[in-house]
Amino acid sequence: MWFDSWSDILRILFVGSAAYVTLVCVLRFTGKRTLAQLNAFDFVVTVALGSTLATILLSSDVSWSEGATALALLALLQYFVAFVSSRRPAVKKALTANADVLLLHGRFDQQALRRHRMTESELRQAARQAGKGDLGKIAAIVLETNGSLSVIADQDWGDASALAGLNLERLDEQP
Repeated sequence: MWFDSWSDILRILFVGSAAYVTLVCVLRFTGKRTLAQLNAFDFVVTVALGSTLATILLSSDVSWSEGATALALLALLQYFVAFVSSRRPAVKKALTANADVLLLHGRFDQQALRRHRMTESELRQAARQAGKGDLGKIAAIVLETNGSLSVIADQDWGDASALAGLNLERLDEQP
């Protein structure tokens, strides 16, 4: 349990080093977008890359060449999906969620909160983490495509061009 053999330790050192160098090379080749985590799909790929690296390191059943192929495949599939989705809106829509406004000018959107299974207290927490103490002085809280919450203060509202494409009219019509 505490120690099996020196050959296992040496395998981890050599294969692990080679797998790490391979992963770095693959990521440099495929670009920063591979690990950007802009949406849930990106996050899944990042987790899969980490899991694959761990398997290469710890499983003697997986050779370096098999692991390197798996790493390259994941990165290339991510590259391909990002390439296609940036050129085909239907693919992007199928793979990524839309950002959604959960609070606008201090008013909660109850329908959006229910749809995303979120609570008012979670939005209050996001406001506090952004250093805001008054929801009435928050222009918007947006649930981003990667699951994070963006808090936009009234003084930062400007022309609201950062919120282009979000359904703000729906919230303005609420009582």
